[in-house]
Order: sequence, then C-alpha cells, then structure tokens
Amino acid sequence: MEARLNLFENAVAGKFMRYINSAGKVVSDSGLPHATQELVKIRASQINGCGFCTDMHTKDAAHAGETAQRLHLVAAWREAKVFTDAERAALELAEEGTRLADAAGGVSDEVWANAAKFYDEDQLAALVSLIAVINAYNRLNVLVQQPAGDYVPGMFG
Repeated sequence: MEARLNLFENAVAGKFMRYINSAGKVVSDSGLPHATQELVKIRASQINGCGFCTDMHTKDAAHAGETAQRLHLVAAWREAKVFTDAERAALELAEEGTRLADAAGGVSDEVWANAAKFYDEDQLAALVSLIAVINAYNRLNVLVQQPAGDYVPGMFG
C-alpha cells in the first residue's frame, strides 16, 4: 500500500506539518502528563481509523514504559480498571471532542466538569489543544491513506 500523496516530500504538506508539529510541541512540553497525552492520541486515532497514528502512538507509549495491558485496553477504557480517574476523564473528553458530529452540542458540560476536577486550566488548555492536533493528524493520514506498521519510535525526532 502506498499513500495517495507523500506528506513528507510535498512542499505544501511539509510546511503545513511543520506548523502542526510546532503546535504539538507546545502540548508535549505542557504540564499534561505524558502518559495521558499518549492515551488520548491513541484513543482519538482509534476512533478516526488512523492506522498510522495508532501505530505511532502505541509504539511511542510502549517505548516510554506504558504497559501492554493498558495499551490493549484503551479502546475499552470504560470497562478497564487499569486507568486512573484523571485518565478516564481525559479519554472521555477526547472521545466527545473527536466525535463532535455524533452529539448535538459537542462536548457536554458534564464531561467538561469531570475533566476540570482533575486538570487545572493550563492542563485543560493542553488537553483541548492535543485533541485538536491529533484529530488534524488523523485526518491528514486518513485522507491520503498513509500506510501503518513501519513506524519506529524516535524516527521523526
């Protein structure tokens, strides 16, 4: 399988991705826990059907020490006992923020209030930004049918 468009070699796509990467760096350097960031990226990527990002972020999380059990249970986080209440709140916000078209009104006040119990204003800003950034990456990769499976942790850094 080959991508429809090479996002890494096309000048316009490359420039656009550098801006998204810069936005992503702001989030990764924030006070939002790194493990939470990876879980959110994985869950949004699963929902969006982005194999490339799911491959990347599960491998990055494993490389950073995340357990296989937790990685395997991200898609079923509601029934899994392996996530903290804070992680569960972030995953719920990520799901509602990713599935905007599925719910009239977007993210519910209840989901927002639950996340706000665990994260301060800067962490919430990072979480919202992260959800936006990973959804942008997912859409780029799904649109061009970016193949998954060859990612090696650190290959872009």
